[in-house]
Amino acid sequence: MPILTPTFTALLREAQFTKEMLGNGATQIREANYASKGVYFQAFTSLSTGLERIGKLCLMLDHFIETRGTFPTLREMKRQIGHKLELLYTRSEEVRRRRSINLRFTKDLSAPVHQAIMRVLHDFAEGDRYSNIDILVGGNSSADPVARWYREVDMPLYEARVSQRKKDEIAQNARMADAIMGAFSSVLHTSETGDEITDFEDGSRRTGVWKAVAPHRQLAVLQVIRYWTELIGQLEHAAHGIPGEHIPYFGEVFALFYNDDSYLKTRKTWEKV
Repeated sequence: MPILTPTFTALLREAQFTKEMLGNGATQIREANYASKGVYFQAFTSLSTGLERIGKLCLMLDHFIETRGTFPTLREMKRQIGHKLELLYTRSEEVRRRRSINLRFTKDLSAPVHQAIMRVLHDFAEGDRYSNIDILVGGNSSADPVARWYREVDMPLYEARVSQRKKDEIAQNARMADAIMGAFSSVLHTSETGDEITDFEDGSRRTGVWKAVAPHRQLAVLQVIRYWTELIGQLEHAAHGIPGEHIPYFGEVFALFYNDDSYLKTRKTWEKV
């Protein structure tokens, strides 16, 4: 006789898949740079998919609690919300306020950097992921998600979180590298914003900027993930009050993300526990 209900099994599998997507995205977003732009697209795909799924799990749990044991319809989840991450966040905030849920770490996603991350990932899921194809086939004009991330997430983080001393060091190292290698090297690349990189100093400086900002961008992404990790954990407790063994322990599945900033800063890779 089966012990686990089909509902329990489906929710557990969805949560496990979502956790892996979020872990992959959190790792990839630290590695992405102008020389490996494909990693940006991998990160954006993993993060937008993972955040969409954990956000929908939260709304499904809220509906399950409200109705004493039923889930929302396909129309509500797929057609009304779809890939709209910003709408998912709005709905999640409504749930949090209505249920008087106080989150321990990331209270909400109102900080400018979190809002910028959500905008870029929302638009990526809604269509910007096809920006390169749109150029080739003359489709609707889509913004370049890598360029947007650089301008709206990385540069504000670089200006706010990286010390002037470190910025001066990056510039000095780039000049020294160019003095040593510039006369013997040929450079032709494109930056995150699509500008050509034609000299060694520019390439070296951009590498330094990436290394300086990468930990800060990863932490900000993890804070966004942690928001929904906390919310789903709170909703899980209420859902366990509904008769029937239907709800997994989501807090255990997503436990890796339920930590304070000091711990989040110590890890570079998030694919595995």
